[in-house]
Amino acid sequence: MNVPTLPRWKNRPDGWGPISQLLHWLVVLLILALGTLGLIMGDLPSSPRKLELYQLHKSLGLTLLGLVLLRLAWRWFAGVPAALPDQPAWQRRSAALTHVALYALLLAMPLSGLILTSATGRDWRWFGWFTVPPITGRNMPLHELGETVHQFLFWVLAALAVLHAFAAFHHHLFRGDATLARMLPRGWLRVGSNEEAGRDV
Repeated sequence: MNVPTLPRWKNRPDGWGPISQLLHWLVVLLILALGTLGLIMGDLPSSPRKLELYQLHKSLGLTLLGLVLLRLAWRWFAGVPAALPDQPAWQRRSAALTHVALYALLLAMPLSGLILTSATGRDWRWFGWFTVPPITGRNMPLHELGETVHQFLFWVLAALAVLHAFAAFHHHLFRGDATLARMLPRGWLRVGSNEEAGRDV
């Protein structure tokens, strides 16, 4: 059996590689799951079911933190695709700033959740497999501040993620370039109407 060499898994000048694509979409799914859980569990009455959802939320949040760190490490190792040739400089700058803001929020969100959980002074178990000890002592004012910050960051992240997705679909539907297609496996989207656009994918 032929095993693909590492360069085939790295990012290409004209698109993101399969590992970057996988990490990207796993992060997207985790954000959707965490956001849904967060909106649901807050309105539930106290019950074992609510406790289970909170435990799941915390486990998924810690998983998100690990995936984001892994994604940053892989991005550093595998490189970044070149900007599209017809992309204006202001779009390249705004895209770069958006990515920095998204990564910062993707790190700050789970970290704020970890802090507010730790401020209760209790440990918890990641998917029931191993214990996560608190990183702070019991501090209820810190817990309340952490909850406020956590919720605020969620809504900022949600707004920026929607803007990010809108920009990608706008580029695909109205500009006909490879912005969206580069984060998908080859051949999933047809880009543009000429041969040059097809080569960008």
